[in-house]
Formats: sequence, C-alpha cells, structure tokens
Amino acid sequence: MSLLKDIYSVPFYNKLADSLIQINPEFNKPQFIKQIYAEGFEFMELKQRMHHTTLVIHKFLPAGYPEAIHQLFLLIHQLRKEDAGEDKLAYIFLPDYIETYGLEDYETSIKAIEFVTQFISCEFAVRPFLARYGEQMMKQMEKWSLHESHKVRRLASEGSRSRLPWAMAVPGLKKDPSAILPILENLKNDPSEWVRKSVANSLNDISKDHPEIVIAIASRWKGLGKETDAIIKHGCRSLLKQGHTQILAHYGLESTQIELKDFQILTPEVVIGDSLEFTIAVKNTASMVQKIRLEYAVYYKRLNGTPSKKVFKISERDYQPAEHAVIGRKQSFKIITTRKFYTGHHQLSIILNGEEKEPKDFELK
Repeated sequence: MSLLKDIYSVPFYNKLADSLIQINPEFNKPQFIKQIYAEGFEFMELKQRMHHTTLVIHKFLPAGYPEAIHQLFLLIHQLRKEDAGEDKLAYIFLPDYIETYGLEDYETSIKAIEFVTQFISCEFAVRPFLARYGEQMMKQMEKWSLHESHKVRRLASEGSRSRLPWAMAVPGLKKDPSAILPILENLKNDPSEWVRKSVANSLNDISKDHPEIVIAIASRWKGLGKETDAIIKHGCRSLLKQGHTQILAHYGLESTQIELKDFQILTPEVVIGDSLEFTIAVKNTASMVQKIRLEYAVYYKRLNGTPSKKVFKISERDYQPAEHAVIGRKQSFKIITTRKFYTGHHQLSIILNGEEKEPKDFELK
C-alpha cells in the first residue's frame, strides 16, 4: 500500500512540469525535476514534500510576488483545462506558496486566496493572515461568507474556526469568538451541505471555550429549518457528550421517569483484538412520549495507569409511554493506529440523557 506522501511522485511532477511549460515555454523541466529530487527527498514526509515543492517552484517563477501569483493563476487555468483534478491534495503547495511568500503583500494575497481556494482549499493558508491582520482579515472573511462560490463561503467558516485541527493557532479567536459569529449567521442557511458542516464544526469549537454562546445560538436558531436544526445538533455534540444541563434541556432530554436496568457486561475479560459485549434495558415509565439519548463511556487505561474517558453514542429517539427496549452493543479492542491499548483494569458506564450511571469493571488482557 502506497503512503500518502507518495502523491508527490515522478508522474505528478512530470505532469506539473508539462503544465508549467504550457504557460511558459522557457520553463526548465529537467532542472525542476532535478531540484525536486534533491538529496533526502525520499525521507521527507507529506508536509515536508509539500513545502519543498513550494520552495523549488518559487525558483522558477518571477521574482516579484504579484507576478509569481499571476503565473500560478495561469497554472490553475491550465490544470483545469487538462482536467487535472480540483481539490486534489497534492496541490496544497499552492496555498502554501501564498502563506510562505505573501504575508507582506496583503492585497495581492487576499485576491490569491479567493481565487486559489476555488481550486484547492486555502483554510490553512489564511491562518497566518488572521494572526497578522486580525480585524481586517476577519472583515474580509465576513465578505467571503457572502461569495457566490460555495468554496469561498466554506473558507470563511472553516478558515476562521477557533480550533481548526492541524492548523496554526489564532489565540484571539479562541479567547473571543465574537468576530466569527456574523460569518456563521450568514451561512446558517447555506445551500451547500459542505458549508453547513463547517458551520457546525465552528460552533462545536466555540462550545469548548464558550458554551454559553453556542447555547444562546441554539435557542435563537431553533426551528428555523431542518438544515439549521441539524447544524445546531452537530455543533452541540461536545456539549451533549459532556451532559451539559442547558443543552440537554434544550433538546428535552430529561432523565426522570426513565427506567434503566439489567446493565450487564457479558465479557468481563477481553483479549486485545476481541470485543467487549454488554447489554442494557431501558423503559419510558412516563405517561407521555420522552426522548431518550443513550451513550456509553469507556474508561481506557493509559500507560501511567490513569483512566482516559471516551464517549460513544448508542441512540437518540422518542420512546412511547411504557415502551421498553433491550439493547446490546460491542466495543472493539482490535489494534488500531489511533489508540494504543494497555492491559489491566478498565471500566464502562451508561449515560442516560447526559446523566452517567455507576460504571462496571472489566479486564483487558
């Protein structure tokens, strides 16, 4: 199986060089390929190869930044003509070029970001500009939230996230997300699901530092439409997992007149590679319909012996009066790259409408 970094391959660079020749017949393809495959290239990881591509292509573009950006615009037009694949990960060197060489030329870079993000997302490239230009950049992001292209509108939301994963941190947005809110307001009814998902992720980021802001938005947006309700639900997912009282009340998730019993761990000893199995029974004892959200928490043992809690959703639905259900689940302990398992004492608990019940023990061997 090829590695992700291998998207930067001989065929990719040959095609890229041929495209560059189309916009500049004097482009020196042999020298370009030679400099790309400089000593140590094979040991570079994905991000290193991406940035290396930026540094090498810079040597073959005009010295002036605006002129170089014009050449990259022509390159994108050529790649589109060749149907080279928009949003193709290998082209992330294009936003990286703006981030690397354009921070001192705000006006040119803003035009570049708006154009390039419609070919390959510039969500990471905007972060240094947000850190440097602050309020000016956020006003630009707000303008972009009204852009005709859904890719630019999505950049406005995704690029301004207070906790954008794998991106440069912008502490000011985390401390005070008020500048983000007009962007989210503009996009709450966006026709693009891709954009709406970004809005939800931005709300979820904000909820981790300012839950009261997101709860207020949830109340204000409630009932505006099916899509907006879905944004709020996804944007409040961390608050729901935390059992935040106000958001549970917002969704009518009360834990009274609900009977939870027969919680059993069927496999009290689990071998790494197998699955933990458990069952529970739940019943609505009220005389009216109740929404019941069921989750379970696994307390994984860390290397130092302390527990690490991870919450998993079972279901969330309406239960009719006197309705009951017996539910069984399996939790895999198959070896994966994103989590290392440690043998020894573990625990599992059931969470009913945000209220966590007494955990039960099991052993991982």
